[in-house]
Amino acid sequence: MSVQSQQKNEHSVGDSVEKFGVDVSIQPVVADPKHKFDVASIDLVQRRLKQRHVQMYIAGTLGTGLFLGSGRALSGAGPVGALLAYALVGTVAYSSLCSLGEMTCHAPISGTFPHFAARWVDPAFGFAVSPPYRMSIPVEISGAQLLISFWDNDTNHVAIYTAVISCLVILINIFGVRWFGEAEFGFALIKLSLITGLILAGLVIDLGGAPNHQRLGFQYWKNPGVLAGAGLVPKHIGLDRFLGILSVLVQAGFSFEGMELVAVAASETENPRRNIAKAVRRVFYRICVFYILGIFITGLLVPYNDPDLLQTTGNAAQSPYVIAMNRAGIKVLPSIINAGVLTSAFSASNSYLFCSSRILYGLSLRGQAPRIFARCTSSGLPIVAIGLTGLFAFLSLMNVSSGSETVFNWLVNLTAIGGFFTWASINLTYLFFYRGLRAQGIGRKERLHYWNPLQPGLAIWGVTWCTFFILINGFTVFWSFDASEFLTAYINIPIFFGLYTCWKIIKRTKVWKPKEMDFVTGIPPPEETESPESPPTTFWRKVAAVLF
Repeated sequence: MSVQSQQKNEHSVGDSVEKFGVDVSIQPVVADPKHKFDVASIDLVQRRLKQRHVQMYIAGTLGTGLFLGSGRALSGAGPVGALLAYALVGTVAYSSLCSLGEMTCHAPISGTFPHFAARWVDPAFGFAVSPPYRMSIPVEISGAQLLISFWDNDTNHVAIYTAVISCLVILINIFGVRWFGEAEFGFALIKLSLITGLILAGLVIDLGGAPNHQRLGFQYWKNPGVLAGAGLVPKHIGLDRFLGILSVLVQAGFSFEGMELVAVAASETENPRRNIAKAVRRVFYRICVFYILGIFITGLLVPYNDPDLLQTTGNAAQSPYVIAMNRAGIKVLPSIINAGVLTSAFSASNSYLFCSSRILYGLSLRGQAPRIFARCTSSGLPIVAIGLTGLFAFLSLMNVSSGSETVFNWLVNLTAIGGFFTWASINLTYLFFYRGLRAQGIGRKERLHYWNPLQPGLAIWGVTWCTFFILINGFTVFWSFDASEFLTAYINIPIFFGLYTCWKIIKRTKVWKPKEMDFVTGIPPPEETESPESPPTTFWRKVAAVLF
């Protein structure tokens, strides 16, 4: 390289750093091209998701875990036990989203958190954390099929319903990101309206406003009580109740799982830094309202030892809200609730297919998956990646032979524990990211569109609890050992370390040191991604700006 061109390159790098608010006297670190951090020339996806899509996408993965799983949590831990479990897992979900939000606002590029892990922790680590969401697709499709059994319990129709749902999910993703965004926006409105309506209806029933005019208040907190035991050590009531809370953590994790997927769409979002920052700032209030308040109301409506609560139909019949409505003499709403939950399960499977295809696409761009999966259509749709991940939807057809409930519960456990691995990897990656910024003299306040003053405490909190969740998720198996349950609970651990070890040995990767981390290559500056924000002028536009 000539001296002139070298000086020109150094000058351009210095200018780009100055635009980011970094001390220009500090030369940015640029990684070796072999790591393929700069893929702008082959990254063909287009930014077509608007602000309202991103703001509502945070509800994209609200599914069977919240609407039906709350009853399982209530029967397993009691009203206060379930509330504590959901509150704890909610803080971990929040910490994970805050950590991912900062990294995404710095680098709104394809590949999202697996690429961040490869870029700032270890390439092998990024490869190992990529698989979980693919298994979430058949989970939600199985859940949707179970919900249809509320109206049609003919087992001969299971395969037909499952296949139709799978094909519809794939078709929506094939239509393109704009159609996906509009579909998810509509589904999110239905889901948020449903959970809001259920909370209000629950309050009305609890306060005696139902047709039977029976005021419930907190009577179920007194009898049978606020905490349920796990039934593992009945001679030690306190310990048994503590184990009851631990036993529902996986269910709570499944309810929250997927909130971080809002960041996956950053590479296809208009004004990604501004819109992702808004979504992350609002997520705390949404967790409090939709999850914590929702599980609180659930604990007021039905006693944890109610026989109907213990049924495992897989449809709205096992929802605490439906049980309470039937007891209160409200006969119309259960079918409406089941229809709403059905759209939620369908929407969640749709979101998981979108995200898993984009993660596969990001891996392919950087040589961690076959190059064919980086192929896009002229409109920027990663069609081959969608085709492969769409095949996972048909794993839900296993419920034809194995029984819907068995397959569903098996996949739920695998998916929920995989979600804990995802959260742990996000928080651990953030800790490396945070160390790298400090070591290279890069200020978060000046550089990032979103930063949280509680960091790195949030990330430490998140990675600590996720590690705990992973280790204890299958603890009940040790009271009555079952090889199948043990494998379901802990198979993710050898899978993760196997993938990490194989990639590390084959590619001879290393853990990045703080001063070796690359914070500039392939990352577009704000001038390229952000346009001036137009403040709302009319009343309805201002309302929409608050909501969306």
